[in-house]
Amino acid sequence: MDYIDKDGNVVVYAGFWARFFAFLIDAIVLLIPTGIVVYLIDGHFGENSGWANLARIVIVWLYYSLQESGPLQATFGKRMLDIKVTDEFGRRISFGRATGRHFSKIISAVILFIGYIMAGFTDKKQALHDIIAGTLVVAERSFKVN
Repeated sequence: MDYIDKDGNVVVYAGFWARFFAFLIDAIVLLIPTGIVVYLIDGHFGENSGWANLARIVIVWLYYSLQESGPLQATFGKRMLDIKVTDEFGRRISFGRATGRHFSKIISAVILFIGYIMAGFTDKKQALHDIIAGTLVVAERSFKVN
């Protein structure tokens, strides 16, 4: 269900499938830099050392948090699907909130990915990590009514 915000904008929530395909695009994008860094640290693509795993965690965290808190409010995958992350008032989120949202995805995943699936069933199409961080994922096509 879409809603009209205090400024008269129709806000269209991003659905489960748009979010899922954005995630797949981002996963593919992240394969290249993480693969290169892991190879540089370990010298192979097999089982990874603790340093390589730590580097992967940092790269993924910065990829999501910097882009979702940045001026475009979206990762590459989200931009491809014309969706972005906002706070509950449609504003850009801070790097700290983006970081909290990112690491809250661990909770969404640990409970058999039910936290992610919630995005298909909640009124504002929020996953558990969105609820925890107080964020929304909305369509870029949200528009002004007046």
